[in-house]
Amino acid sequence: MPIRRALLSVSDKTGLVDFARALTQRGVALLSTGGTFKALAAAGIPVETVESYTGSPEVMDGRVKTLHPKVHGALLAREGTDEADLERIGAQFIDLVVVNLYPFEETLGKPGAEFAELIENIDIGGPSMLRSAAKNHSRVTVVSDPADYPSVMAELANGGDTTAETRRRLAAKVFAHTAAYDAAISGWLSAEGEADGWPRYLTLPLEKGYGLRYGENPHQRGAFYRERGASAGSLACAESLGSGAKELSFNNLVDVEAALDAVRELEAPGAVVVKHTSPCGMAVAASLADAYRAARDADAMSAFGGIVALNREVDEATAGLLAETFLECIIAPSFAPAALERLRAKSALRLLATGAWLPRDHHARQLKRVGGGYVLQDRDASGAGEVKAGKVVTERAPSESELGALDFAWCAAKHVKSNAIVLARAGESPGALVTAGIGGGQTARVLAVEVACKTAGDRARGSVLASDAFFPFPDGVEAAAAAGVTAVAQPGGSKKDQEVIAAANRLGLAMVFTDVRHFRH
Repeated sequence: MPIRRALLSVSDKTGLVDFARALTQRGVALLSTGGTFKALAAAGIPVETVESYTGSPEVMDGRVKTLHPKVHGALLAREGTDEADLERIGAQFIDLVVVNLYPFEETLGKPGAEFAELIENIDIGGPSMLRSAAKNHSRVTVVSDPADYPSVMAELANGGDTTAETRRRLAAKVFAHTAAYDAAISGWLSAEGEADGWPRYLTLPLEKGYGLRYGENPHQRGAFYRERGASAGSLACAESLGSGAKELSFNNLVDVEAALDAVRELEAPGAVVVKHTSPCGMAVAASLADAYRAARDADAMSAFGGIVALNREVDEATAGLLAETFLECIIAPSFAPAALERLRAKSALRLLATGAWLPRDHHARQLKRVGGGYVLQDRDASGAGEVKAGKVVTERAPSESELGALDFAWCAAKHVKSNAIVLARAGESPGALVTAGIGGGQTARVLAVEVACKTAGDRARGSVLASDAFFPFPDGVEAAAAAGVTAVAQPGGSKKDQEVIAAANRLGLAMVFTDVRHFRH
């Protein structure tokens, strides 16, 4: 049945006038309210007010205008079943609903938004119309997103109506939209009464981004879902620029996020190579190419098949180095055309561009699944500057060069699985810093030290060490000194701190307590 009558009531007026004009050119009668009616009338588009249609005036400063049987009856009425009831109430079928909601989430995001302003931005009539229309999608087309205007008009031009599949898709989108809207309201309102500020009710609106090759293992299915309103610069908003020969897997995405989060720590041109969610090489240098070369060579064996994150546009020189090693994926803010051409020649290599760049201290919430629920936390956004602001607890203070290397190692350690130990030292190029050895995921801190020192080999001599948590015994410091480490940064706080400090003094090490722990589980 061709669309005969449409109701338009939108907060976001993007594309509204062109869409409405196209509808009237097809002979569709328009109903509208408030600001939407004014915008259409000003554009010379024939439109009737909902107030005129219902015979009931808007009341309470517009709080009540569409909550009327002539509106909802016209939306919920079934063709061939409800005509008599429609006639009895003096209503006519409404076949198309175009509604988007008061900007509650945008208002919530404004600094200093007042409670009363937020309450007034809770839409009631809009969600009600959307839900009525979406429930009756066997007949009614419902549009909640201006991005859908072109496809709807294309279908109308083809036969005067939308397909059943389109109506079903748009209805599902509506229920997702109103669910997310209600989730934002309930989260805000329930947090208002909580002493700790965490909402009592938390709903996470997610949208399927794409399917994955598989989950952690090939026999497990997987898909990627993005958050509603994901931040520009986040992995969810990254653009795929690779050859497209191979889809990302669950493990790829987890590793890419770990690499991206780590490389955001670096202010100078920097590179991080990740394997199994933990950095195996991390470096900064005067050029991106030098930084990547140093990060790769910090543990060249582990870099094979790894994930690389870079914090500058990938240039042709860096692309040439990247092409020398088999890599699963590269993520960076952008890729120069020549670099893209070079890297696309590797058909199995995935390339992701973030575009925007999130700062290292950006706020986000992280969650993990546990039996029957989730644990939620603020992202660990601190780290930079904690070593330089820390307390020197040994007889010898670190030199300026040691302090710079400790600060770098400290920022790297927060991205390594606990127990985490990172050795770092000056790189080969001027001003460069690079990890020399990384020990992570060990069940004893001294074992993490031993792994880091073994990985570093001769490069451990003259390096510095960062530990994500305190040393419970002197043995870790003793193992580090035996390998040639000269300075240590750690949180402190162990019952045996004095024994650890005494060992450092005896061995000639400088030690800084940061009083901040950076576990990563």
